[in-house]
Amino acid sequence: MDRNVDVRTPESVELTYHLAGLGSRFLAVVIDQAIQIAILVAIFAGLALIGAHAPPRPRHEAAGDKLVQAIAIAIIVVTTFAIFFGYFILFEAFWNGQTPGKKLLGIRVVRDGGFPIDLGAATVRNLVRVGELILGYYAIAAVSTILSDENKRLGDYAAGTLVVRDASLDLPVERAAGAEPVYGATRYLSGEERALIVRFLERRDALSPERRTALATQIAARVRDRLPPEMQTYDDEGLLERL
Repeated sequence: MDRNVDVRTPESVELTYHLAGLGSRFLAVVIDQAIQIAILVAIFAGLALIGAHAPPRPRHEAAGDKLVQAIAIAIIVVTTFAIFFGYFILFEAFWNGQTPGKKLLGIRVVRDGGFPIDLGAATVRNLVRVGELILGYYAIAAVSTILSDENKRLGDYAAGTLVVRDASLDLPVERAAGAEPVYGATRYLSGEERALIVRFLERRDALSPERRTALATQIAARVRDRLPPEMQTYDDEGLLERL
């Protein structure tokens, strides 16, 4: 079932997010876990190959062998945990709220206010994932998503996040007189981001210098990383004007 959520930014721009449904979220997890399993298989196959070519150890070093086995088991456990959960944390925190699975399904994670997810929120929502995975392979997460008006699993509640569909690339539609404009996406921005920038540029002269600078910095930081190098040399407000 399609659900939307309206978010009003500090700049008084109201944005509508189309929430990702249970089906697309589940398929994204399946894709991500297939990638994780492939990574684990490659790592352990490499370790097995190294072990097979290692020189045999003398029998009198049995105690040392036990220590080596214990260390190997610890490495396997830590590596498995890091790949299955660190994978989600790092991708969501540093890849615009998306993992490869989410990217393929056209969904991403954002903060409740519509801002990009940060490392802290990514860590919280994916540590909760540990419990959701253990307790019935995301059964609790599925029930929570269905019952929530904002399609939130337990990790989303804990971290204050939403999973939304990427902005549509449709052109602007006709609007009634006096209605808020709807902006289509550009090469580097979603439609909602462009609307936010246009609203800031229209109202910046009415803001105090401190507030104007803070808002320009906040909005520019949201989009700067995805721009080409020649555009990243502009100052915050100059960048927004350029966009």
